Amino acid sequence: MLLYRTYHAQRSVVRPRGAALGLGTGQPKLIDYLSRCGPCSQKQLADYFEIDPAAVCRMLDALEKGGFVTRGVDRNDRRTGTVCLTEKGSRTAAAWQQAAEDVEQQMLAGFTPEEQQQFAEFFRRAYRNLRPDGKFGMNPDDGAAETREKE
Repeated sequence: MLLYRTYHAQRSVVRPRGAALGLGTGQPKLIDYLSRCGPCSQKQLADYFEIDPAAVCRMLDALEKGGFVTRGVDRNDRRTGTVCLTEKGSRTAAAWQQAAEDVEQQMLAGFTPEEQQQFAEFFRRAYRNLRPDGKFGMNPDDGAAETREKE
């Protein structure tokens, strides 16, 4: 119950910051991923975030309409679509990353650096314990990046 309540408290601080940047629910994580990892397919986004591809499609439709992303065809596989950040999307991703860092500092106020590392490791282990395959994720940067994924 404490984890659930913490998640909702964190979300009530984070969502208005995303809205101020023109981002809707779930969209900040997509532009953050694209900023960190570069262009990718919708399937990669859905797989990484473990969400329905149709939900990713809807979020990307709104991001594209807002001028944050563009969609194109993968040069190596014309059957696969590629999602890229626009200049506006890159600026927004940088602003989002700063907002997420601010919230993280607020959330972890009073924690020593060692406690912060331990806290992150506990979440990584809990996540791995809940995964059927025991893996953390698809991106080698996961170990450091998940603490910034606030949405």
